[in-house]
Amino acid sequence: MKPTGTDPRILSLAAEVAKSPEQNVPIILLKLKEIINNTPLGSSELKKIKQDIYCYDLIRYCLLVLSQDFSRIQGGWTTISQLTQILSHCCVGLEPGEDAEEFYSELLPSAAENFLILGRQLQTCFINAAKGEEKDELLHFFQIVTDSLFWLVGGHVQLIQNVLQSDHFLHLLQTDNVQIGSTVMTMVQNILQINSGDLLRIEAKTLHSILDEVIFKLLSTPSPVLRGTATKLLLLMAGSHQEILILLRLSACYKGLRSLLNKQQPGTEFRHEFRQLISLLSPKVYQEVEEQKLHQAACLIQAYWKGFQTRKRLKKLPSAVITLQRNFRSKRAKLLLELNRQKEEEDRRSRLQLQRQRAMRLSRELRLSMLEIVHPGQVEKHNREIEEKSALVIQKHWRGYRERKNFHQHKPSLMEYKAAVTLQRATLKFLAKCRKKKKLFAPWQGLRELTDARRVELKQQVDDYVRRHSGSQTSDVASKELHSQAQERLQHYFMGRALQDRAQQHREALKAQISTNIEQLMKSPSLKEAEGKEPELLLSRSRPVAAKAKQAHLTTLKHIQAPWWKKLGEEAGDEIDVPKDELSVELGTLFIGGTKPP
Repeated sequence: MKPTGTDPRILSLAAEVAKSPEQNVPIILLKLKEIINNTPLGSSELKKIKQDIYCYDLIRYCLLVLSQDFSRIQGGWTTISQLTQILSHCCVGLEPGEDAEEFYSELLPSAAENFLILGRQLQTCFINAAKGEEKDELLHFFQIVTDSLFWLVGGHVQLIQNVLQSDHFLHLLQTDNVQIGSTVMTMVQNILQINSGDLLRIEAKTLHSILDEVIFKLLSTPSPVLRGTATKLLLLMAGSHQEILILLRLSACYKGLRSLLNKQQPGTEFRHEFRQLISLLSPKVYQEVEEQKLHQAACLIQAYWKGFQTRKRLKKLPSAVITLQRNFRSKRAKLLLELNRQKEEEDRRSRLQLQRQRAMRLSRELRLSMLEIVHPGQVEKHNREIEEKSALVIQKHWRGYRERKNFHQHKPSLMEYKAAVTLQRATLKFLAKCRKKKKLFAPWQGLRELTDARRVELKQQVDDYVRRHSGSQTSDVASKELHSQAQERLQHYFMGRALQDRAQQHREALKAQISTNIEQLMKSPSLKEAEGKEPELLLSRSRPVAAKAKQAHLTTLKHIQAPWWKKLGEEAGDEIDVPKDELSVELGTLFIGGTKPP
C-alpha cells in the first residue's frame, strides 16, 4: 500500500528509475543522497522520506545494483561507495510498518552480506593494484564501505551476530595487509563496543578463529599500528567476557600466551593497553576472577535458599493472607457503603428541598389564582381560613415533633420496662415448670375419704344451684315463631344496610365531584386570560348549582346596570331579588354539563 502525502522528489525519482535503462539506474539512485542530506537529521520529515523510499522499493534497487559486477556499473567504485552510504542511512531509523518481518529477516541481512562482499572485492583490487594513487583511492572506498557497515550494524544490533559469523568477514580479518587489517579490526572493536554480548552467541569455531587471527596479528605482525589495534581488540574481548579470559588463560590452544607477550616490545602508542592485557592474563588476576565467580555462586545459592525459606513461610501462612484480604475487602465494602449512604442522604436532602420549593411555589400560585377568583369582599375571609389552616398544620407538626421528642426521652425507660416484663415472664415460666415437675414427681398420697357431714353439705349446694337456675321449658311452636321473627328482622336489617351503603357511596361521589370542581376552579385562569374551550370546563352538571350560579350572575348584572343613585345605601354582600319569570326564561337556555343545548 503506497503512503499518502509522498514527497514529489521521491515520486519523480521512482518514476525515472522505472523508465530508465538498467545502466543508468545507479546514477539516478545517487540523487537520494542529496535528498537525505538536505533534510534535517532526526526530524519527522526524514523518517517520512525514508518510509517513502522503502515503499517505492528504491532500497531494493540499491541492493540489486550493489549485487552486480562493479565493472558494469557506471562510475565504478565511486558510485558503489556512495550507494552503500545511501543504503545504510536509509535503513537506519526506518519504520517499515506492515512489512517489518520481511525487512528485518531478509533485507537487512542481505544488505550486511552485500557490504562484506564489496569489502572482499575492494580488498582483492587493493592487493592487486600497482599504483600508489589507485591504492589510496581503493583504501578510501574500503573505509567508506566499512563505515557504512558499522552505521548499519549500529542502527540494527541484531546484525552483529550475522556479521561475525560470516565467512566473508573472516576472510577480511585474515588479510596480511596492514591498512586493510587495521581498518577491519577497528570496525570490529567499534561493533563490540556497541554490544559485546553477541560475541558469545556465535559458534565456538568462529570465536576461536577470530581470537587466533587477532593473537597472530599481535604476535607476528611487525607493524605497530596493526599490533596496537589487535591489542586493544583483544583487551576489549577479554575484559568484556570472563569466559574469553578463562579460555585465554586455561585453554591448551593459548598456553604460553602470557610468556610470549612478556617477550614482546610494545610500542609507545599502545604500551598502556599492552600492560593491561598482560596483567589481565596474570595468575593474580585469574585468582581474582575465580574468587569473583565463587562470590557470585555463593550469592546465587543464598538467593535460592532465601527464596526457598520465603516460599516455605508463605505456604505456612495462607490463613493470614486470607484474613488480611478479608479485612481489607470488608473495610473497603464498609467505606463504599458509607459513601453510598452519604450520597443517598445528600440526594434525599436535595430532593426534599426541591419538593419544598415546588410546593411553596405551587402554594403561592394557588393563592394568587384564588385572589383573582374570590370576590373582593371575601378576600379577608379567605385569608383568615388560610391562616387557620396554616396554624393547624404548624400545630400538628409541632405536636408531632414534641411527642417524638418525648418518646425518644422515655424510650430508655420503656425499654427497661419491656426488659423487666420479659424477665418476669421468663421467671414465672421457670417457676411454673418447677412446680409442674414437683407435682409430676411427687409421691401418690391417695384420695381423701368424704365424711357424712361433707356429703350432706355438697348435696345441699347442688340443690340450691338447681333451684336458682331452673331451666325454662318452651314449646316447639313458640320456638318456630321466635325463629321466624328473628329471620324477618335480620332480612330487614340487611336491606336497610344495602340502601345505606348506596346512599353513602352517592354522598362520597358527590364529595369527590365537589372537591374536583373546587380544585379546577382554583387552578383555572381568570376570565380575561381564558382561551378556547376553557370556560366550558367550569360548567356544572348539577341543575341546582347551575340555577344558583345563573341567579348570582343576573344579580351581579342588575347591580352593575342599575343607576348610581340606587346603589347609595347598599353594601357589597346585599342580595338583589330576581323575578322568577326571568330566572325561568334564562334557565330554559342554560347549558347543563353532560347535555347538549337545544
